[in-house]
Amino acid sequence: MEKIIKLLAKSQYIFTNFARISIFIVMAWIGGLKAFQYEADGIVPFVINSPAMRFFYHNMEKRVLDKNGELIPEYQLFKNPEGRVVKKNIAWHQENGTYIFSYIFGFVIVSIGLMIFLGIWYPKIGIFGALCTVLMSLVTLSFLITTPEAFVPKLDGDFPSPIYGFPYLSAAGRLVLKDVIMLAAALIIAAESASRLIKKTNIK
Repeated sequence: MEKIIKLLAKSQYIFTNFARISIFIVMAWIGGLKAFQYEADGIVPFVINSPAMRFFYHNMEKRVLDKNGELIPEYQLFKNPEGRVVKKNIAWHQENGTYIFSYIFGFVIVSIGLMIFLGIWYPKIGIFGALCTVLMSLVTLSFLITTPEAFVPKLDGDFPSPIYGFPYLSAAGRLVLKDVIMLAAALIIAAESASRLIKKTNIK
């Protein structure tokens, strides 16, 4: 058991770099997918409901009546299920600026992931990348507060369902919640990068 403990202690730097590589893989993959229509459409509910990001879209204030005569955000009528291509929905997203924003956002995500990865060799870059990841994770986690789709809606069925709203996370909400792990990993990486930078530059 002592050997295992000593091995784990000696492997801290290796494991931290593994965390860097893991974050890079996630960000490069997800950021790259932002160039595709289905992924760009999928982030609309998060962005359009976020006070920090909604101004990137053109149709953020538009409201329409649904089939039940209720006033709802317009974007809810133009959702594209993953794998389905609906021309009128795509046209709405083009007007909204969905795809342009997604391209830029994807580039930013990939860039942050690359900075995290380069932190293996360059602690200054690693610190900046880690702090950007912290900021991005905090914004993402705020979606749990601002995005109605983060929780199970009250749809009922053959009988009323008691399972809706907080704390019943939807698939989208469960995905967002995982950013707590990203946040923690980024803070650890930032601290480790700062420690190496201090040793390298003799900062007191």
